[in-house]
Amino acid sequence: MIAPVRMRRPASGTPAARFSGPDLADLRPGQSLELLQELHILTVDGRINQDSRRKLKQVNHLYGFIEKILLELSSAATVSQVSPGVAATAAGLTVADHGAGKSYLGFILYDLFFRSRATGWIYGVETRLELVQKSQVLAARLGFERMTFFPLRVCEAAASDEMPAHIDLVTALHACDTATDDAIAFGLRKKARFMVLVPCCQAELARMLNASKALSLRKTPLAELWRHPVHTRELGSQLSNVLRCLYLEACGYEVTVTELVGWEHSMKNELILARHSGKCNVVAGTRLRALLEQFGLQQLLQTRYQWLAQSH
Repeated sequence: MIAPVRMRRPASGTPAARFSGPDLADLRPGQSLELLQELHILTVDGRINQDSRRKLKQVNHLYGFIEKILLELSSAATVSQVSPGVAATAAGLTVADHGAGKSYLGFILYDLFFRSRATGWIYGVETRLELVQKSQVLAARLGFERMTFFPLRVCEAAASDEMPAHIDLVTALHACDTATDDAIAFGLRKKARFMVLVPCCQAELARMLNASKALSLRKTPLAELWRHPVHTRELGSQLSNVLRCLYLEACGYEVTVTELVGWEHSMKNELILARHSGKCNVVAGTRLRALLEQFGLQQLLQTRYQWLAQSH
């Protein structure tokens, strides 16, 4: 395990307000240009290319959704100081960012929200050690001292003693294939109050549908929906997200599904917002089971939807 890096100096990011020009039109007020340059979104002279602009637009737009959640959580934490019935964490709000990659999202969350506050912590979880090490170095350089990065798989992070027992917000931006499901499992184990998920490259269900295609075509005309490979891929992606939403509802979350940004910026554009309500939706669980049976995916009850299998 890599020990968390101890920081020694305050953040030194240059606010975007001190610069001007068409390349900076997508930046938020006070956003650190130094950070964006370190993330290679901006060049050293403050320029931005089209690919970087798309990435920045996605992350900043997602931040708009997350900021509202963090403000709500902050408000609830303030109430908890005078209402003992509401749980609060002495260290402030906690965020776990899964499939963090270069930690674009985690760094921008810290820069725009946590940097100006005295409490709150962001945990980045990423399997690639070299990316974790680079994120640690960058956090130290910028003075983002309430960020910790772990070179772990999501399932390992859920069991790690170095992670807090409770996480307020779980995020997963373009976590590939089953990593979104792993992030959901992590959120359930950590009793997350919110989850913000942007799935990507969902291939697991497409593989499973393809494996039983011949048998399915003989059993039901619905199998025509995935007879052709391109349809198999698209249906697998769509079905993955439908099942995820039903699972979250069955586990006590209110779910909203919307677009992240315009389709011209990214084809991986579905945003799933889940708020814990504590009211398990029995109908959602029943429909999830029915869909698994209809599509021949019952084995997922023992792998992806274990909570549902154990609780019903």
